[in-house]
Amino acid sequence: MGETAEIQGEGRLRSGDVLVRRDLPRPLEKRATPGLSTIGRAVAARAVLHRILRQVRQDVSDESRHGHFFLFVPVWLGAGAAIWFSVGQPPPALVLGLLLACLAFALSRAIRDTVAHVVLWSLCLILLGMLMAEWETRRASTVILDQPLVTTVTGLVERREEGAGGEWRYVLRVIQTAEPSIRRSPARVSLLARSKHVPAAIGEQLSGRARLSPPSGPALPGLNDFSFQSYFAGIGAVGFFLGPPQAKTSASLAEKGLWDRFDASLFSLRDRISSRIRSILPGDPGAFAAAIITGERRSMSEEATEALRVSGLAHITAISGLNMALAAGIFFVGLRGLLSLMPTFAHRYPVKKIAAAGALLATTGYVLISGYQVTALRAYLMTAVMLGAVLFDRPAVSLHNLALAATAILAVQPSTVMGPSFQMSFAATAALIAGYAGWRARPRAILPRARSLAMRIAAGFAKFVGGTLATSFIGGVSTAVFAISHFHRLSTHGLEANLAAMPLISLVVMPSGFIAMLLMPFGLDGPFFWIMGKGLEMVLIVAHTVSGWGGGYVFPRLPSWFMPGAIAGMLLLMLLRTPIRHVGTALIVATLAAAFLAPRSPGGELMVSEDARLVAIRVASGDTSIIAINRARPAAFIFDQWRPVLGIDEPRHPVMLDTVPLPPAPDRRTGQTLSEEQSKLAEAVFDSLLKAAGREQFTCVKQACAIRLENGNTLLTLERPDLIGTACDRADIVVLSARTRVKACRSGALLISEASQRATGSLEIAGLAATSQAMTVRSALDGPSRPWTAHRLYDWRTASSESTHEFAGPTGTVRPKLETDADQ
Repeated sequence: MGETAEIQGEGRLRSGDVLVRRDLPRPLEKRATPGLSTIGRAVAARAVLHRILRQVRQDVSDESRHGHFFLFVPVWLGAGAAIWFSVGQPPPALVLGLLLACLAFALSRAIRDTVAHVVLWSLCLILLGMLMAEWETRRASTVILDQPLVTTVTGLVERREEGAGGEWRYVLRVIQTAEPSIRRSPARVSLLARSKHVPAAIGEQLSGRARLSPPSGPALPGLNDFSFQSYFAGIGAVGFFLGPPQAKTSASLAEKGLWDRFDASLFSLRDRISSRIRSILPGDPGAFAAAIITGERRSMSEEATEALRVSGLAHITAISGLNMALAAGIFFVGLRGLLSLMPTFAHRYPVKKIAAAGALLATTGYVLISGYQVTALRAYLMTAVMLGAVLFDRPAVSLHNLALAATAILAVQPSTVMGPSFQMSFAATAALIAGYAGWRARPRAILPRARSLAMRIAAGFAKFVGGTLATSFIGGVSTAVFAISHFHRLSTHGLEANLAAMPLISLVVMPSGFIAMLLMPFGLDGPFFWIMGKGLEMVLIVAHTVSGWGGGYVFPRLPSWFMPGAIAGMLLLMLLRTPIRHVGTALIVATLAAAFLAPRSPGGELMVSEDARLVAIRVASGDTSIIAINRARPAAFIFDQWRPVLGIDEPRHPVMLDTVPLPPAPDRRTGQTLSEEQSKLAEAVFDSLLKAAGREQFTCVKQACAIRLENGNTLLTLERPDLIGTACDRADIVVLSARTRVKACRSGALLISEASQRATGSLEIAGLAATSQAMTVRSALDGPSRPWTAHRLYDWRTASSESTHEFAGPTGTVRPKLETDADQ
């Protein structure tokens, strides 16, 4: 150390001296103050929280001032409608109206552009969406057939579509039913005519013997409810003609209302256009062209439909934004170019506005012949707003156009919010608009500036390829949530398929098809439809090739909160512009992590379809599990929905037992019963069937199958109601695919019948191998009835109806014990 220098006045210090201030006290030793660091951290955390809240309030105010919260109008309306359709018992309309009035009054007193104002505004829209959903339900008031039957139907043909095999699907407005006459007859039915007949035109009367059934419910608990869609489509029954139907005298249009006459004329025109296209382009190319132009997709073969779906090209068959934009663009550019060739006219009149008006008329005609599909309506409304902006010299903001289109559709049909078509269409469009806006806000020069002609051509090609890839990627990612939730499948080669197919659609198919439609009234459409068909043939080649690379990923059922969480995150990320949009990013990540990292709840071990005809059981086979079914040829409509959900690759089919068959069923109409000898024969057949039953597949005789469960109990499926007593005495679980008035087995065995399934829908049962013999039964329908499920509880004999869907287990001695979801 250097020498110490004491300074009492001014002086000079030498290098190395140390200055000591004797007039200052020495530093206090650091003392440990209990709780001081905790208080400091709390104060710091509170300051950070205040800064975050202040920033959130500022961001909310900025979003509101820039009009971004208008984009959430259809979001909150759709959320309110979805809540009303999903809950078991929604509040009465009077309660919702009073609550809406109170919130509206509070909203009028709130300060604008604040968090409170936004919250009140959102709650008001949610309640309004719930009221709109109830209004649509009351307005529909569709009568749905309560049980299957065979009757003679006479109705007026309102819609018709030709299938790939020459069959016809008719939508009839029912005039009368006979032999028997239905007391509670639906207003409209959808019937398939497979027999050769002279097709009835739209507006004609059609009559024939037909089997009618109520629309199907969920194939398994949590899956799509087709009766919901049929209720809001006005279809009260579905079925098929038992023979060739007969066309009768055409109904007079003068007896119909103005809208009915317009609707009939419009769909008649649509039908003629489809027939004209298929006559020029036979096979799948013609059916593909008809799907793009008129929206009729039923005439395409199952192989082509499956190839398009697996390859990720199924969106082409839907009349959506791509079709509408190309149609409007071709007409707008073409008409503007033609008018520009007349200099005098172009200088005197606004050519751009005239072209926009012409394009608007063209797209209006396009959407009218499309059958009012949701995707077509959304695309048309967006296109109409953009063309209207050109007419009135106003700027068109794309996301605002999308919000207007969604709000208009929800105002008329709130039920569409529950369907995958609405969800996927708007999600893809919003993601593409948001992605394009983000790209334009931060332009980046990826390629060097093109100077030569070859470089400009290469740059243009690179931009086209990059744009196609970006569009396919954004569209695929934005719709993946809905594809997984609704269809439990995700295409893995959509990028490659779209990159190969979209140039054909944009440059060959749509332009030639649109020109052909313009020339159709003059009979000059043939050559252009031929060009369109060649382009579609190449698209189908791409689809079949890509689908051969693999069917994509199959997903089981995810938790019920997965889709709402992912949708909320996507909406925040796509519709907001301030940093609070990244709350959506965090929500998406958290939802995906929770869904895919959380432990999977065990699925059902026993699955029974709603008509009790198809039964599947999950059995252990070594280290894996397999699905055994009781049908060698299960109904494709049900089984195709079971496959991805249950993870069925190749089911274990039943084995037929070579033994004496069951005695023939007696004629119940005459009161005939089995003789004593026949009863003993049936008992012997059941005994041998149960003795031969294994644990890995069903063992069957005609009209009956058996399988042994892990805990030693037996399950017996049966098609004969007259043998229900014999089956109950020998098996522990009996599944009867026929009507019966027997509600429970006296032996205590579990009885599942077509009659019990009518109230509950399909069943999924877990816990078959539990040592406590307690099972968990999950039904597709549970709780209070809704308008689209009330027909299941209607009794035509007494003209009365129950009010609640519930699973009725065995009474008396319970073997095994049942435990419903509500008891857990």
